[in-house]
Amino acid sequence: MVESMKAKDEARLGTLRMMKSALKKHEIDSRKPLDEATEQQILNTLIKQRRESIEMFRKGGREDLASQEEAELRMIEGYMPAMASDDDIRSAVEAAIAEAGAGGAKAMGAVMKAVQSHLAGKRADNKKISELVKARLAG
Repeated sequence: MVESMKAKDEARLGTLRMMKSALKKHEIDSRKPLDEATEQQILNTLIKQRRESIEMFRKGGREDLASQEEAELRMIEGYMPAMASDDDIRSAVEAAIAEAGAGGAKAMGAVMKAVQSHLAGKRADNKKISELVKARLAG
């Protein structure tokens, strides 16, 4: 934040302040210090909010606001762990299905939980994981 203030980079400073306030608000609301997993979860929520805003702004014809949200999105993602590759996700899904001995759509929850544990320490799009698991369990 200090570097952004010195460089008079208002966009970056605003995004960093927004991230810090979201983390602090959650810490105050929960009345306990944040751990790394909770911090990542909060930042993931901010990322999801930015993606939804970009989509809505584009639908509304507000490209200027969409580009501003994209800049914030890239900055937030810079503070997150690396994204899991498609190959990593596929292998985690296969391992989770084999581990759970899943045979149908009823096992979706157990498989999703196992995939998350296989991908610990990496970020992954839950929507993409869900689609892969559904397709794989369907046959």
